[in-house]
Order: sequence, then structure tokens, then C-alpha cells
Amino acid sequence: GTGSDSCHGARGGLAGGVVALVNSVGLGPGLRAWAGAGGARGESWRAWGGAGRGAGPRLPGLGHGAFLWAQVGYQDFHAFDLSEATRVLEWIGDKGVFVAGYESRKKNEILHLTLPFRLSVKENQGLFPERDFKVRHGGFSDRPVFDLKHVPDTRLLVTSGLPGCYLQVWQVAEDSDVIQAVSTIAVHEKEGHLWPRVAIFSSVAPGILHGVRLSSLKVVDLESQKTMYTSGVSDSDELSSLQVLDAHTFAFCCTSGRLGLVDTRQKWAPSENLSPCPGSGGGRWCAEVGGRGRGPGPHIASLGSDGHLCLLDCRDLSHPESSVQCAVSTPSPAPELLRVTWAPGLDNCLAISGFDGTVQVYDVMSWDGMGGQAEPLFTHRGHVFLDGNGIDTAPLVTTHTWHPQKPRTLLSAASDASLHVWDWVDLRASC
Repeated sequence: GTGSDSCHGARGGLAGGVVALVNSVGLGPGLRAWAGAGGARGESWRAWGGAGRGAGPRLPGLGHGAFLWAQVGYQDFHAFDLSEATRVLEWIGDKGVFVAGYESRKKNEILHLTLPFRLSVKENQGLFPERDFKVRHGGFSDRPVFDLKHVPDTRLLVTSGLPGCYLQVWQVAEDSDVIQAVSTIAVHEKEGHLWPRVAIFSSVAPGILHGVRLSSLKVVDLESQKTMYTSGVSDSDELSSLQVLDAHTFAFCCTSGRLGLVDTRQKWAPSENLSPCPGSGGGRWCAEVGGRGRGPGPHIASLGSDGHLCLLDCRDLSHPESSVQCAVSTPSPAPELLRVTWAPGLDNCLAISGFDGTVQVYDVMSWDGMGGQAEPLFTHRGHVFLDGNGIDTAPLVTTHTWHPQKPRTLLSAASDASLHVWDWVDLRASC
């Protein structure tokens, strides 16, 4: 099922397709294919995997040059090539993840992948025959997918992209391998170049939190599409991220660096920090709530496109707890891809990406006050390649996510359609 190219809702019909996963670690072709209705597209998902500390050069046909990565610092490492780059990595359970293409003027695949078996076990138990992602379900969207959220305890997905005048609701079939578009949620703002941010209130009756600007923020009941909450303000600040914290509370971050916590049981009266962290150079911002920082409760990590990173206690957003400059060489070339994430299994660790071809992991307990320089605990440089002249041709990391159960395992994707799964070693064992 596909969403419409215009703002007139969805239209039926699933374009056909074949997506193949190729086991390319010397064990034969190992093709596993997902076939949609209506024929073949002939596009393949090529995968190559190198586990542990012995991954070798990139295989012929999967890119140019040798793959560069330190042979120390990784507990485990796998690299794959997708047929198209993704900006979303959305978990379903701890063994499956959704990816989706974001190219304009073409159909984009939405795929449900399951992790290789060796990434689903708790300990490294040697070699396994299953070393590839498997495609469990797939579908096609007529527009780029910039955000995708799984509705917990359901088989439903919500996607956002351009044009931004509607959200698309999808269903992952139970008795087939199809991801089918089932409905749309209207977005009434006329913002040609902007798209709605999305988060999910999980409950018996799920709610979809979405908005382009603070003025358009609302919660819509997924089934009835009735508006359950709205900001009711005329504030035109553009949103960069939304995050649901519990049954009644969500956090927002504006591109300006403005942060807020909102209780939907009350009229719009957010606890706010109205300006970026002191000492920053402005630019665009994103944020995520999580971790514990130096206090007992959750904290907000706020990341600027200049590499400035602020830590704020959710109990007092008016006074940042610490502020550092991350070890980035240049401002982000694509600030809409900025990402900061807290490690769900490590109280004091977070990761950042969107500046280059790396993902950096930081221990916030090592930060000292305001305005200092922060050095990463670990840097994943796996998306970096050299061309024939030895020149760094690193793509841009488009997104990353932590494994929900394995404390030091992350997935990262880049603009060259590479997808990495890596488990880093904390040589200091401090977080």
C-alpha cells in the first residue's frame, strides 16, 4: 500500500518487489527474498558481515576501497549494505527493526528486518549459519519517509515525510509479508518544506502526538482521529523533536534550542528553557530525555549543530547542569540529521551523530561544569572509507539507535546506504 504523492490521502495497490539478502562472507549466495504482490523489482539488499575483531575488506561490488576500522574496541561488528539509505531505525521488540527510504520522486521501501541470530543471543557463542538480516515484511511509500514510529503492542506504524500535509498509518500484516497503508491523519499546516514530528502515546487507545511548530502541536486518537489535546498557542517556533515520557507527559525541542515538558492533563503551561545553552554558537538543536546525569532523575541532553551539548535536569530546566563542546571538526552539514540518544542500559552514556561519518559515545559523568571540551569515550568510524587516492570519502551518518537490551550495542546508518551493528568496548569500564 502506498501513500499519495499529494495531500489527498492514500490510494490502494502495493507495488511488487523482491528484496534479497545476500550472505557474502564466503558461505555461498545464501539468498533470502521477500516477494511482494505483483512481480519483481530486481533490487537487492546486499549484506556483508564480519563478526568480532577480524572483519576484512569490503567485498567486490559493495563499494569502493577498503573498510577502515580499529581492530580493538569492538566486542562485535557487522556491516550491511541496503538498497537505499534510511533516516529511520525503529525497534519492534529487541530482535526487529524498521528501515525506510527517504528519496524524493520515487517509491521508497519500508522494511521490517530481523537481526541475525548471533545478534539475538546474549553471549558470543561462536559462528552461526544465520549472519544476515532477514526481511520479514515490506511495503512501498510514494513519498520519502523522514520519521517512522511503531505503535507499541500493535502491528501499526505511523510515518511522516514530504509533502507534510498528512501522516500515513500502516499495518504490518499478520498472515502475509506485506506492510499495507491503511489510513492517513490530516495535518492542516501549509508548510511546503517542513514535515511533522511524531511521537506515540501508548495506551489502550493510542494517541499520535504531532506538529510542525508549537502552534500546531496536538494529540490525535489513532482510531477515531479526534483531537485529544492541542497547544492552543500561536507560537511559530519550529519543532525538531518530540518525545513521549509517560501516559500524560511529553517533551519538545525546537530548532532554536527551546526545550519544554508538557502535561496534557493541563492547559498549555510547559516547564521550559527558552534559549540555547550559554556559550553556544546558535544553529539548529535536537534533544532527548533519558539517563540520570549527576542527579537522581531523568535529564535532557540538548545537541546543537555546532557540536555544543547541554545537560539539563528535568526538575529545573532554567539552569543547565553542564555544557560542553563535543569533539567535532566542523558544524553539521545537514542539521536535520542531528541525533543525540541516551543509552537505555547505561545511566550516564549517550551517543551523537549527524556531523560526519562517525558516531561518538560520551560519558556525561566525565564532564566538568560549563564550557569545557569533551572527549568521546568511543568513536565508531566504521562508515569511513578511502577512495583510490587515499582520500577520506566518509558519508554522513543519517541516524543511530541503541539496542534495547544489549547495553553497548548500537545500530547506525549512513547516506551511502550502509547499515552497521556494533558492540563497543568501554576500556575505562566507567559507564
